Amino acid sequence: MDDLISRHVSEAISKLVADVHHVEDKDSVELNKKKDKTTTSDVSKFFTKIGVGEDGKERAQCNGCNKKYLVGSKKYRTSHLKRHLEKCNKIKFEDVSQMMMDVQGKLKSKKIDQMVSRELCANLIIRHGLPFKFVEYEELRTWITYLNHYAILVSRNTIKSDVLRIFQREKNLLEEELTSIPSRICLTSDLWTSSTIEGYICLTTHYVGSNCKLSSKILNFCHLPPPHTGFELCKKINEFLHEWGLEKKIFSITLDNASSNDVLVKTLKEKLVLQNSLLCDGEFFYVHCCAHILNLIVQEGLKVIGDSVDLIRESIKYVGGSERRMIKFKQCINQVGDIDAKSTLCLDVPTRWNSTFLMLQSALQYQRVFGSLHLVDENYKCCPSPDKWKRAEKICTFLMPFYDITTLISTSSYPTSNLYFLQVRIFKLF
Repeated sequence: MDDLISRHVSEAISKLVADVHHVEDKDSVELNKKKDKTTTSDVSKFFTKIGVGEDGKERAQCNGCNKKYLVGSKKYRTSHLKRHLEKCNKIKFEDVSQMMMDVQGKLKSKKIDQMVSRELCANLIIRHGLPFKFVEYEELRTWITYLNHYAILVSRNTIKSDVLRIFQREKNLLEEELTSIPSRICLTSDLWTSSTIEGYICLTTHYVGSNCKLSSKILNFCHLPPPHTGFELCKKINEFLHEWGLEKKIFSITLDNASSNDVLVKTLKEKLVLQNSLLCDGEFFYVHCCAHILNLIVQEGLKVIGDSVDLIRESIKYVGGSERRMIKFKQCINQVGDIDAKSTLCLDVPTRWNSTFLMLQSALQYQRVFGSLHLVDENYKCCPSPDKWKRAEKICTFLMPFYDITTLISTSSYPTSNLYFLQVRIFKLF
């Protein structure tokens, strides 16, 4: 009797365990179905099922371009739908919830227009004067690849071609604009030697455009090997004018007072007059550079007080030569008192007289401080005497109007006659 009861209990327990395993297997199957449904939902949101066709196969339509694809069988899963989404231009992915998902469930970056990308990169190089090898920097390439793996990285030769293409495009636009304007143009040109002892020439045009605004554009900037004679300069500028087709549209040219420019203007004027290209037979063709004339006047005046300027320059160099000297100088400022220490000492560039004026102006505010430094620092031996300080003060007062008008006519904006006429009149009275 006990064995019978034990057997029935054992059978009941076995049946109960079997039922539990059956329920777990059923839940596992349903869970897997849910997972499969979840993995396909990211693609299905971009397609709409349109039912079964005449061939008895189910189809779905793209929400962007309305193309139809087979779905709903083992042969046609979702991979072909994902490939379509990568190519479809009608689907918008601006919304994060609408971004495409790759096989691993990661967000995929939107493809970019490679030509637009190259154009933007070329503009960056042009605007900031970067080298062509900038696009080959390893760190830059790593960064771009991280941001978008669809980006195609170009070489320095490719970006060089893009820069030249942009240059040619902008040159054609400027040529069309200069040809279309009814007025004549004015030219300015300059020649200088670089730190590598190479000569360069620049030709700039100034004109009133169709929008009635004054514009300035660089026509040519190129290397000019020696000799830099007036005849060679005339030959080069004549080539520039022929290249742009501007021989008949010139009104004047502004140059500095170098002797070679006299030969340049004389030769170029004769050629243009023979072609009947100048107004009034070139009477107003040559304009002397006012800023250069002022520079020559001031440079001659600075020679008179050259020793005073040299001592002030050396004094500023001495103070800025070490931190210890600067500390002593500040201590002298506190001892002297009644000194506006907000303005700093500035050192000039000898070839630019306006920087020399600014140096004198800043040093004169600390005249008593330099005298005090001379008494406490035995190594400071270049202190100007009171007479030299007075001479520097007089020349600084004399240079003030020159500095004002030079700043006025050298600004990036275009000064008009009502701004600089009074200053020019002052110099004529001299």
